[in-house]
Amino acid sequence: MEGNRRRSHLERHDLLRKIKEFCKSILKDITERRSLSISINQFRNYCKNLDAHCSCSYDFPQGQEILTLEKQCHARRIDILLSVLLIVQQLLQENIHMSKRDIYYMHPSLYSEQSVVDQAINDICILLQCSRHNINVVSAGKGMVMGWLRFLESGAKFDCINSPNDAHPIPTFVEKVKGIQTIEYIISTANYILVVEKESVFHRLANDQYCTRNRCIVITGRGYPDISTRRFLRLLIEKLRLPTFCLVDCDPYGFDILTTYRFGSMQMAYDAKFLRIPEMHWLGAFPSDFEKYGLPKNCRLKLTAEDTRKTEAMLHRCYLQREVPHWRSELELMLQSGVKFEIEAFCARSFSFLSEKYIPSKIQEFERLAV
Repeated sequence: MEGNRRRSHLERHDLLRKIKEFCKSILKDITERRSLSISINQFRNYCKNLDAHCSCSYDFPQGQEILTLEKQCHARRIDILLSVLLIVQQLLQENIHMSKRDIYYMHPSLYSEQSVVDQAINDICILLQCSRHNINVVSAGKGMVMGWLRFLESGAKFDCINSPNDAHPIPTFVEKVKGIQTIEYIISTANYILVVEKESVFHRLANDQYCTRNRCIVITGRGYPDISTRRFLRLLIEKLRLPTFCLVDCDPYGFDILTTYRFGSMQMAYDAKFLRIPEMHWLGAFPSDFEKYGLPKNCRLKLTAEDTRKTEAMLHRCYLQREVPHWRSELELMLQSGVKFEIEAFCARSFSFLSEKYIPSKIQEFERLAV
């Protein structure tokens, strides 16, 4: 514990040093009457080049953006960046944490909207070469976990094992999570991790006693996952080395959530190498599952114009062609069929069809392929 505190202190000290050097360089430009410019590296986790030899990388920037006072939009962005940087400096000096929303309300008339604060925080992380949690900016976690898992957070014990179908909030301060383990005896360890897109599906599985029957860990990000959920999931995978599956709606937004887990988001591409889950398997729901599992036709919904545009755009992401071409084939099938359906459609077969038939059969398919 003492070693962790010392490491955290050294990290804060290093970030404060970088902030001081950055501000000194700006002050030097101003005093020497040089044109002020700030170079911010640009990152991306995909491009639209479907060639297998595209240049996308999680580790290296893909160019730079130069902010100057000559452009009005840049001047405002610099103003907000420096304002947020001052707040970040105070957070590090006092070793306290704050959410993005808290920062916005420090100067709402200056920031005008949350998105400009979000951009400033991303810019600061890129400039300081760190992750958001390193600068003590956190998000209120909305994810939930249940199953065969026990861990400590800041000294508080979370014992999901005693009631494996009860929901527990995912920790906000993932770096303080210690002692992750499944049950002490090897015969009782979790077999896998299942990530579900929706809270309603999470509760459906809890109601069906899914974790008790299948000895697993279930997580939901309740839609698009927040950073805490993604970091916690990655920590579990690194510590437990369990196969991980993802269950999402068979629609463009479900697929986008799936790719956010596996490949990261474009907005935080600079941090994708620490947030992405390359071990993630897509369990379903596939477009081909509709006929395969005999779902009622009235559960099909037509793709909207916006759905079609989003699907067409996702088909051009290079990582699909390069890493998971079978995912891309399913996405093409969705576009060609012009229909979508939600996970809950499986309950039209029977209330427990999802937990008793669909998910177990899908996992058995993966196990057979892995042999």
